[in-house]
Amino acid sequence: MTYRDHLDDEIRAFIAATAAHYTEALAPDDIEGQRRVYDAMARAFHHGYPDGVAALDGTIAGVPVRRYGPGAGAAFGAGGPVVLYLHGGGFVLGGLDSHDDVCAEIAAATGLEVIAADYRLAPEHVHPAQVDDALAVARALAAEGPILLCGDSAGGTLAAAVAAEIRASVAGVVLIYPSLGLHAPPYPPDSSLVRQARAPMLTTADMEAYARLRFGGDPVPDPRAFPLLGDDFAGMPPVLALAAECDPLADDVPAYVARLRAAGVEAEGAVEPGLVHGHLRARHRSAKAAASFARVCAALAEFAARPARGGGGATGAAETA
Repeated sequence: MTYRDHLDDEIRAFIAATAAHYTEALAPDDIEGQRRVYDAMARAFHHGYPDGVAALDGTIAGVPVRRYGPGAGAAFGAGGPVVLYLHGGGFVLGGLDSHDDVCAEIAAATGLEVIAADYRLAPEHVHPAQVDDALAVARALAAEGPILLCGDSAGGTLAAAVAAEIRASVAGVVLIYPSLGLHAPPYPPDSSLVRQARAPMLTTADMEAYARLRFGGDPVPDPRAFPLLGDDFAGMPPVLALAAECDPLADDVPAYVARLRAAGVEAEGAVEPGLVHGHLRARHRSAKAAASFARVCAALAEFAARPARGGGGATGAAETA
């Protein structure tokens, strides 16, 4: 694929603006350097908070979190489903600040409380530390009522894994360009891992490197790490899953949606044309990215408005410092 011809001017400008932060020659194993540059890039794209949204840092189940309250007064814990947001970054990068404005805008657009979890990162903490942290927060929140799960990239992986563990307590799931399968060569020649191997923003080689860091070596075929390896999808909550066309992970969403539908689960998926991995940060720069983000927010609001699906087995209590 000739990306210059395939991507519109807005997305090409977004890619260039992102690349401008990666002028340092960083070694792949320079984790602190990679985080420094990623965090600086996230700050440069930060769009501020919408009017009426406030945030409060605390902990839930021992995991640092940031709670975003919509509307005047930011009424935390006011009832109704809350959104647990799990950030992207390959399980290695990111935190409460990297997706801060994304969470604030979801709160404003949906009228829902959003809670971002600062799960532990690899390589200091290998799998399943990230799943354990996300699941601990989700169980604590679900003990108080239904929750919604949302995440991008690695956070989408975690959202799908958490949903499989506590499916009866989840009112809906929204996944944004998630990684859902066990990706190891050799790849089928018609796979997006081959077609989009050198896509802007994320390459197949990047995916392989993140996986090694996540596991401290070769990946292990664990359904909690790779939700497509699961063998039981019955009773899963409704799902909206969105992939980016120009992304090595593009095939994961159609495969996941097919598995859910085969199990009788309500699932909608799309591979969005002309978009790249990480396009959430382009939502104020690209009409296509803005439309995708609006779709995310609309799905969360619609899932929240539905009658409760029924309780289920989550334990623990949420605490906020």
